[in-house]
Amino acid sequence: MQAASPSMPKGRTQLSQVLRGAGEVVSVDDVSGILNIERQTASKLLARWNDQGWMRRLRRGFYAPVPIAALGQEQVLEDPWVIVPELFGPACVGGWSAAEHWGLTEQLFRSTLVLTTRPIREKEQTIEGIPFTLKHVRPEVLFAMRPVWRGTVRIDVSSPAKTVIDMLDDPAIGGGIRHGADCLAAYLEREDASGDELLSIADRLGNRAVFKRLGFLAERLPGRQDLAAACRERLSQGMAKLDPSAPCPRKITRWRLWVPPSWSQGTA
Repeated sequence: MQAASPSMPKGRTQLSQVLRGAGEVVSVDDVSGILNIERQTASKLLARWNDQGWMRRLRRGFYAPVPIAALGQEQVLEDPWVIVPELFGPACVGGWSAAEHWGLTEQLFRSTLVLTTRPIREKEQTIEGIPFTLKHVRPEVLFAMRPVWRGTVRIDVSSPAKTVIDMLDDPAIGGGIRHGADCLAAYLEREDASGDELLSIADRLGNRAVFKRLGFLAERLPGRQDLAAACRERLSQGMAKLDPSAPCPRKITRWRLWVPPSWSQGTA
């Protein structure tokens, strides 16, 4: 372990070492490895720095360094995404947060939507004054992601096409089916839009209700009949709801969908 500078207290020297060697989020293991000390000692050291205001506890075992400019402030994290890999990984930013990132919507959401393979007790969590909405997913669901760098932190974000399909798989993570439909329309206007990519991702995801929702929505968009026809070929037996969170009393037979009354005009 590096000796303390004679002109600087040992604790301050250790803090400087940790800040140089760790990332945006500092864990007990980080401090233990950087300072070559036992985990229990590292935990006590982090707790002391938290009491002194140099670190802010995010959750057990994880802390965020407090920038000088943020001393005394309630919130020290400028970018909530940087804590996603450490606190929720394996995970990705998805749903409405990914839609915002890829320009699929102008609507602003207060919380950051995270798809995580970790078990979660609470879907809504607030860390350092920052709200997160979490959805537990199987590891095989985390595919078609793109890396986004925030400083030195790599965050996985669902691709534009995967974001759309995820929102059709679970309209709740897209802010409801109406917003998900708007994001689908915005995606299909992109230069890199691909109906085949949407279908491929939906095939891999394995929820056949996605094809019912995707086909129904695509049929309502100009020039998207080929996409609607491809979805119709993939329909499964049984009925699904266009939006499971909303009353859906109207039956659309050819899409095997129950839809809200506002969506059933001119359909059968």
